[in-house]
Amino acid sequence: MEMSFRWYGKTDSIPLEYIRQIPGMKGIVTAIYDIPVGEAWPMEKIEELKKTVEDAGMHISVIESVPVHEDIKIGLPTRDKYIENYKTTLRNLGKAGIPVVCYNFMPIFDWTRTDLEYRLPDGSTALIFEEEVAKKMDPLTGELSLPGWDSSYKKEDLQELFDHYKNVDHEKLWENLEYFIKEIIPVAEEAGVKMAIHPDDPPFDIFGLPRIITNKENLERFVNLYDSPYNGLTMCSGSLGSHPENDFPEMLRYFGKKDRVNFVHARNVKLTGGMSFEESAHPSEYGSVDMYEVIKAMADFNYTGAIRPDHGRMIWGETGKPGYGLYDRALGATYLHGLWEAEQKNRK
Repeated sequence: MEMSFRWYGKTDSIPLEYIRQIPGMKGIVTAIYDIPVGEAWPMEKIEELKKTVEDAGMHISVIESVPVHEDIKIGLPTRDKYIENYKTTLRNLGKAGIPVVCYNFMPIFDWTRTDLEYRLPDGSTALIFEEEVAKKMDPLTGELSLPGWDSSYKKEDLQELFDHYKNVDHEKLWENLEYFIKEIIPVAEEAGVKMAIHPDDPPFDIFGLPRIITNKENLERFVNLYDSPYNGLTMCSGSLGSHPENDFPEMLRYFGKKDRVNFVHARNVKLTGGMSFEESAHPSEYGSVDMYEVIKAMADFNYTGAIRPDHGRMIWGETGKPGYGLYDRALGATYLHGLWEAEQKNRK
């Protein structure tokens, strides 16, 4: 297992030199953020990013992410152009020695929460999702600002996108995902870049849009679209763990033994009823995911890839990008590193 940390490039308020000081930290999870979605990533920009990370004494473990253009998800005739650009990006990442690419296939919106600064009993703030609040939200009214949704889409473009998705149900989205996978995985294999699809977050339909990477059955269907370890998964304890019917450690162990776990996101969530949840501190006692069982499952299939502490609380007066402060994620990394060390020693 390799400990890694998300870094948002030179505009990130957290410098690489701070990240390097976290015990056990070796890898950086990052991306190129100034290239419009759908365009190919130039080799020189990839090399520049790689050099920046390596000059700080670490290396790039995962690119998160190379976004998938909406035309591919919708299945428009223009998708082939964007898929060719995606292939070019994968070839360039492979030439640079980048081993893993994380991506998602969520329609329009990325991770979605109803409150970014919910105050927990200990005074820290966290991201939460309240089912009843979400039901009252309408992204087309302009009253809603959703975290994680691609900034290349303006408010006025949303109506057009929603209109396109009226013709895309769950099966059509599966069809479009299969088309994409069968085009890119052979290139990923040639380039030596393992693909790792991220689960939908949260793992159920929102705003009338279909979501399909949500549970064990659907993950199984996904990996069977193309039989290759390069067609793998990002196993996210916070995303999959936010659905009360998902047994995340069991799912992690199952797909790990099938050699389909190419990246791991570790964070905890506390289920609060229905489909509502709040993000919590990483240790098991604070959330609904047993993080020791998560680490134990990884040890069971001898996971050697990257893991990163995912969203953290904002603690100790820290300000910045909600969920992506330094302090709580550093605590999470140290906690996960300690669990892994203990589990490895228990097995000797």
